[in-house]
Amino acid sequence: MDTKLLFRPVRETDHDSLQKLIGSISGGMTSLPDHSDYLEERISDSLRAFDHRVSKPGGETYLFVLEDIDRGELVGTSGLLSRVGGFDPFYTYKIQNNLQEYEPLNVRKNVQTLELVKNHKGPSEICSLFLHPDYRRHGIGKLLSKSRFCFMKAFSKRFDPEIIAELRGFLDNSGRSPFWEAVGKNFFWRDYYRADVLSGIGEKDFIEALMPEHPIYVKLLPKETQEKIGAVHPQTVPARQILLKEGFQKTEEVDIFDAGPILKAQREQLSSWKNCQTVLTDAQAKPFDSTGQYLITNNQLAFKATLAEARLSDNGQLLISSETAEILQVGSGDSVQYLIIG
Repeated sequence: MDTKLLFRPVRETDHDSLQKLIGSISGGMTSLPDHSDYLEERISDSLRAFDHRVSKPGGETYLFVLEDIDRGELVGTSGLLSRVGGFDPFYTYKIQNNLQEYEPLNVRKNVQTLELVKNHKGPSEICSLFLHPDYRRHGIGKLLSKSRFCFMKAFSKRFDPEIIAELRGFLDNSGRSPFWEAVGKNFFWRDYYRADVLSGIGEKDFIEALMPEHPIYVKLLPKETQEKIGAVHPQTVPARQILLKEGFQKTEEVDIFDAGPILKAQREQLSSWKNCQTVLTDAQAKPFDSTGQYLITNNQLAFKATLAEARLSDNGQLLISSETAEILQVGSGDSVQYLIIG
């Protein structure tokens, strides 16, 4: 692959480039809204999260970016939340199956309801994944997604053993959410995107005050809405497939705004977690025979990852080029992690 890419934590100087990237997302991203002040706050939160004194999950938000080194432009983002809940509760709808029966009339039927769940001490979450369409090739999406799990493995004390992924719910071509139109719009004074953004930036008091306290009967919703509960946005289908292959499982919980599915996994069962290996490097200035494309990280809190040709030597070291070593800021004998991508 000719394109040189660097996966790294966001920096203060990334603000304008990040806003440009986010502005290209169709329908926006609620966890990274296209608003200068919100982005500045998100970047500041991430800078604090990487403090070396953090030793347990406390709700820190880690934001990573993917940089095209030659162009000096950001082409992707992905993030981690060390723990959902905490001071701001984490809300979901749980799909409950309720058996209703009446023997005299031989009636026996399963009735689904949506019940509001509030969690104050939840699992870790992966979030804010977006890759520019021009870069959706050659394993770059895997770099953006899987590098996070390598970071979690290297600094496991910062995260919960359980991980969730909230996937973007179905929106039609006009950006309309059938679930929001049928449910949320009846209780909130804001449009779908505004309400979801407020929740994403931690302003959640309105949910407690305005959300219905009683279960919602699914059968009473329009058929179009029923069919879209647990469905994903068309652009999110590839991300869902990557996560399912990674080892995430479907759950009976959905997002309260767009009814997007929530996936869950134990981190030790994830493919990237199990296969991410730590070795020493052997940086080579001369060409060598590669055995494939590797995802390689520098195994440091100042985290860096890239895709590169590499090979395991007979003594167990990872042979990488001097160019790859420069991207990762490592030298021969330094500790790195690797995943074989292809």
